[in-house]
Amino acid sequence: MNLSDQTVGRIALSLPGATRIFHTYNIDFCCGGRISLRQAAERAGLHVDKLVAELEALPAASSEQRDWREASNDELIEHILTRYHDVHRQQLPELIRMARRVEQVHGDRESCPNGLADLLMDIHQEMESHMQKEEQILFPMLRSGLGAQAQGPIAVMRHEHDDHGENLVQVMLLTDDITPPKGACTTWRALYTGLREFREDLMEHIHLENNLLFERAG
Repeated sequence: MNLSDQTVGRIALSLPGATRIFHTYNIDFCCGGRISLRQAAERAGLHVDKLVAELEALPAASSEQRDWREASNDELIEHILTRYHDVHRQQLPELIRMARRVEQVHGDRESCPNGLADLLMDIHQEMESHMQKEEQILFPMLRSGLGAQAQGPIAVMRHEHDDHGENLVQVMLLTDDITPPKGACTTWRALYTGLREFREDLMEHIHLENNLLFERAG
């Protein structure tokens, strides 16, 4: 099957570096991972041949890069917990603190992302609730081989992932696609650097669950 007809989620799993290209063109490979590359290109207003050419030009995977399709459920869940759950719990309080500071000092500037701190507070609360449900209910079921009985919890998690995706859209709208304005102070620039990292991490996190871990449980 050629790349243009493969799903975005499958490409993100199989081609190291593909997610970087998807980030560049704002292609949703986590919540929107089930559509084909051709459909994703159309939605993004891009010619699919351009995307295929960039993807085919990616260097071959190095031996150090882990192909998570070959990992057991236990290994994959452990990776998700340490690489994403733990990291998000560190990222969000600091992002909220910096956003409050920027709004307090620069709130009168037209380019100030007023409302961002409150949005990040909501994201923090929703994600903490979501991650606890995974840690206490869903992940133990999947570790025990109860994937068939986990379809209800998985459906709930997928729905909440869509909500996280909508929150990221709001972050992009408030921050001019996470682009600091000319003359932004150090805190403002650091906030946007952290936001970009958080967004990329969250998309990778959702992608591994939606397109790999949850698909295995079917």
